[in-house]
Amino acid sequence: MVNDTNPADRHAEAEAVLGTTGVAHREVNPTEATAASLAWWNADADAYHDTHGDFLGDADFVWCPEGLREADARLLGDVAGADILEVGCGSAPCSRWLAEQGARAVAFDLSTGMLRHARAGNERTGLTPALVQADAQHVPFADSAFDIACSAFGALPFVPSLEAVFTEIARVLRPGGRWVFSVTHPLRWIFPDDPGPAGLTVTQPYFDRTPYVEVDAAGRATYVEYHRTLGDYVRALTATGFRLTDLVEPEWPPGHTRIWGQWGPVRGKFFPGTAIFCCVKQP
Repeated sequence: MVNDTNPADRHAEAEAVLGTTGVAHREVNPTEATAASLAWWNADADAYHDTHGDFLGDADFVWCPEGLREADARLLGDVAGADILEVGCGSAPCSRWLAEQGARAVAFDLSTGMLRHARAGNERTGLTPALVQADAQHVPFADSAFDIACSAFGALPFVPSLEAVFTEIARVLRPGGRWVFSVTHPLRWIFPDDPGPAGLTVTQPYFDRTPYVEVDAAGRATYVEYHRTLGDYVRALTATGFRLTDLVEPEWPPGHTRIWGQWGPVRGKFFPGTAIFCCVKQP
């Protein structure tokens, strides 16, 4: 079985850099949350790519730890000649794949550490989607600039307001444009962050939306993650002008043995780890 190493070990370097000493469940103001996310992903960027880079590839669009690829799923439709925005791109393998298919791809991420890996990937492949540093709550592009927006586990779990992000995505999409994004399935919130048998026991209420926060010795947030229910996502999409066309819950595929953090075949046998929301902007 392929393991991405013990998550606690993988995050040790970032936690040491940021001075993380413990965990809290508390409200976090937007400024603190954004600062924590920027610092965390800058500190963790190298370890993240050392661990997951081979799985994600240099120019491949992998939607989730289950290994669902856009080349097979075609959730974005025909991308050739389309203007496509990737939200929370990380090292931007998805945007490089899109560029290879003939799309005009633009990728943004909050983290300069992640974008450093994105630039290196562009240099290795010769595929050059535009790379921009930006906050998903304040997208620096013109109205109606894109045909499609997408995000594979990027940005959304770490922002205080889904509505702020969805409003921005709606603004930059053309009427009828697609917005497709993958996130940790909300059901996973109720289980411990453990890919083995211990991760099959419910420990957290599904309806408790209090953010998960890691803190330093002074109580400052070093990592923030938000939980939303399926209904929260649907209501936020509807309120910002989107129509949900599909909700994909990839099954764990036979023979796929890679463990990625809390994802793995033990839990994947019983319940979904990923939710992929497929939406269109209302005319």
